[in-house]
Amino acid sequence: MLAESLALSGVLFTIGAIGVLTRRNAIVIFMCVELMLNAVNLSFVALSKVYGMEGQVFVVFVMTVAAAEAAVGLAIIIAIFRHRQTVNLENINLLKG
Repeated sequence: MLAESLALSGVLFTIGAIGVLTRRNAIVIFMCVELMLNAVNLSFVALSKVYGMEGQVFVVFVMTVAAAEAAVGLAIIIAIFRHRQTVNLENINLLKG
């Protein structure tokens, strides 16, 4: 059971990493980052079954960070969309002025 959980976690993390590296839409990249965080959570829970409850404590911290990231990230994406009328990262050059 542990090997299957870790394999699934690795597949999910790989899908998320490929999505972050290849996509241009900010919302899709944001969802891929969340997928990577959930893959890490799955690894922590799977390993906590073997090594103790510390992994589940880390899951709570990761979920807290993910919730804060979701709130701040979505606020930034909404602000960029209101300013530029797009969330396509190819068209966004905020530092150029």
